[in-house]
Amino acid sequence: MPFELLDFETLPGDPLQAEEALLDRAKAGDAVAHLWEAPRSLIVPRSYQRYAPLADARDEFARRGCPVWLRLSGGGLVPQGPGILNLSLAYPVHAPMGALAEPVYLHLCGIIADALNTLGVLTHWQTVEGSFCDGRFNLAWGPGHDARKIAGTAQYWRRVSSSLDEQPRHAVLAHAVLLVDADPIEINERANAFEALIGSERRYEEMKVVTVAQALAYEGFGMPPGLRERVRNAIAARVVAADLPQAPL
Repeated sequence: MPFELLDFETLPGDPLQAEEALLDRAKAGDAVAHLWEAPRSLIVPRSYQRYAPLADARDEFARRGCPVWLRLSGGGLVPQGPGILNLSLAYPVHAPMGALAEPVYLHLCGIIADALNTLGVLTHWQTVEGSFCDGRFNLAWGPGHDARKIAGTAQYWRRVSSSLDEQPRHAVLAHAVLLVDADPIEINERANAFEALIGSERRYEEMKVVTVAQALAYEGFGMPPGLRERVRNAIAARVVAADLPQAPL
């Protein structure tokens, strides 16, 4: 089943509402993809509602021109804004809850990694301690302990009603956030300021992340014209050619 790449204008601007729209398509049996950028903002998981100062902190950041949105998937805080590209994939899965969690992550990482490889940026998946929203299936650039996070991933499963004699059916939302040419200092300062305001005691390090533009410079490549559009086109090409993830044999 090939992915249908949706136009940005067809989905709501609120990321949570957009995720719901994508899940509705997946529940109906479709495989859809959404490549999008958000205005300067932060996105946090609903688990952040455990912090009592969250509502006041969101109000304060909204006054600063940086709205803070809630999302369905888990993980941690993610900065958004110009120079940060998001890929959301939604599709049906006939399997028990979470049974294909790792193939879903590897499928998503593979799409982004293959696209970046065509631009001369080689990546792999690993944790990067000290980066925002760290996880086992970050995409990282650089070797071992010197690796820096270039993309983060998350996923969310929702059960679709089915009869007792059917294999369980779920709608899966898989999401990646790719740093293209955003300012690592600014996005980390913004993320740290919000974490401090809610009292989470989390702090992120600028040197633990890298953008596509920085990786190209470190590799000795010149900055290609229209980098954001080239990255978007490379990912879109991989998405429309991709199959759905499969369970390991």
